[in-house]
Amino acid sequence: MAEALSEYLWPSVAYLVTGVVHALLLLGLVAVGTVIFIWMERKIAGRIQDRLGPTRVGGKFGWLQTVADGLKLATKEDTMPRDADPILFKLAPYIGLCASYATFIVLPFATGWAAVSSSISIFLIIAILGLEVFSVILAGYASGSKWSLFGGMREAAQVVSYEVPLGLCVLVPVMIAGTMDLNAIGEMQRGWFTNWLVFHDPFTFIVFWVYLTCATASVNRAPFDLAEAESELVAGFHTEYSGVRWSVFFMAEYNSMLLVSMLASILFLGGWHGPLPVFDWAGIAYESAASPFSWGGFLANVFGIANLILKGFLGVAVMMWVRWTLPRLRIDQVMRTCLKYCTPIACFCFLGAAIWCWAFPGGVLLKPAPFAGVRETDEMIFTLSAEATDGVANSSGEEADAGEAATGEVAASEQGEPAAQQPNSVDSNATPEPAALAGGEQ
Repeated sequence: MAEALSEYLWPSVAYLVTGVVHALLLLGLVAVGTVIFIWMERKIAGRIQDRLGPTRVGGKFGWLQTVADGLKLATKEDTMPRDADPILFKLAPYIGLCASYATFIVLPFATGWAAVSSSISIFLIIAILGLEVFSVILAGYASGSKWSLFGGMREAAQVVSYEVPLGLCVLVPVMIAGTMDLNAIGEMQRGWFTNWLVFHDPFTFIVFWVYLTCATASVNRAPFDLAEAESELVAGFHTEYSGVRWSVFFMAEYNSMLLVSMLASILFLGGWHGPLPVFDWAGIAYESAASPFSWGGFLANVFGIANLILKGFLGVAVMMWVRWTLPRLRIDQVMRTCLKYCTPIACFCFLGAAIWCWAFPGGVLLKPAPFAGVRETDEMIFTLSAEATDGVANSSGEEADAGEAATGEVAASEQGEPAAQQPNSVDSNATPEPAALAGGEQ
């Protein structure tokens, strides 16, 4: 987009406009997603508890219930405890929101469609997502309340512990694909749903469920929401918050839920590709991120974005389902689940997936073409690089030979001898002429 606008604007202005457009699109996604998730939370909770949920505000299904909640929070008094740290208390909610929002910058939504394309996008997402815990810690510390401090310390212990199995689960598809580029991982799963990494081997299938467990704990959702256990800590780290600042915490939480769900879709469930390659059959989908613009590819990418968002929303719905179904765990049970179950299972599956890739590099029953194509592309790039290196070496050798020949000519001219008689000017690989051989015999 920036390159296209550079034809009509200054390059700096074109990149600025591109950045603003990308930021607004991502902001619209997280804002609209939060509104929908709050409504979904109420309706799912009502159905599981044999209730109707919102039915009055905005029609029969309560479509405007989230808007009413937002107006209520905006008009509530924004209080701050007397013993609180004023700067950190006000800053804490927005740190978590910025961290959850920033992760969407490197997340690809379709073939070549990402705000910032990066070859280490999965590493950046995991690193930035880990910053959200500072929001909870600062909120607990700056509130001047022991209940908030207990909640912040619980969150710190929980998130730091669950980052280990979560990282191991992410390493499995990264190892299978051979890259940390999420766009490349998504493209490797192009085709039938049998190409999805969740069906690559039994170990990856198990890791997918371990990832869902660790992701639920990392975003502080029940049954792992010990940081805000109202039965023990009043309301946990956000006990002293109200109004807009209180709502910002939950905006960050819903954004993180959507992010880890979309990340699971890209790593395990085909990304923006559907179970059937309809647009590939039609021959209009982009073959890679470097493909030129076409309206058919644009249409395929639009449906790909819808497909990825739908998978993300389904993941969020599963988290809500789990929250209103299972009881909250104790803090010792939460840590035991991480250290005694999730981490060993993730390590075992990582080792098993590595052995499986070594033993069956192309699969057992099905031979997915995308993986072979990617490997061929990597080999071609490596071959081209090797040829380029050999060419540089050959040119360097030719230059060295030419330099030696020139040195021999200069020395011969100083001695009064013709340069043709010097050994440096003779090609040792050249085949002698018959006449030369005859003269030598004579």
